[in-house]
Amino acid sequence: MQANLAVMQRLQEQIGILEKRLMERVKLQPDYVLLNSVPGIGPVLATTIMLETGTISRFTEVGNFSSYCRCVDSRRESNSRKKGEGNTKNGNKYLAWAFVEAANFAIRSCPEARRFYERKKRARNRIVAIKALAHKLARACYHMLREHKPFEIARCFG
Repeated sequence: MQANLAVMQRLQEQIGILEKRLMERVKLQPDYVLLNSVPGIGPVLATTIMLETGTISRFTEVGNFSSYCRCVDSRRESNSRKKGEGNTKNGNKYLAWAFVEAANFAIRSCPEARRFYERKKRARNRIVAIKALAHKLARACYHMLREHKPFEIARCFG
């Protein structure tokens, strides 16, 4: 038990050093503060999303951003029948990871996100529910960055 505790403390020290270096080397943009207002998104995830997204104006619609974040399926349907799939690996894998991590943290810290997750989990399964919450957070981040307004819980989960 003490060996595990010592390893955990050493890892926490190393994580602290990495986060400090990250903040020293990255030039933070105004979008960083907006992203930090989202439940589940902390300093590291906000930095990742900020750097990987670039300028939000390059995405004409929220669906394009969600697709780039790999938060939506790439299937083709006609008359409610599956006609094929697109390139499922298209998009940014780091944004996909960041929004799934944000969804996992949001479940712990935000009661509204937890309610949304539980409702989706009852309808489908845990993985689909996490991905749906990640998609909702990605859409919220797109609108926040586009309008330069902080996160509104009622607008996202209301």
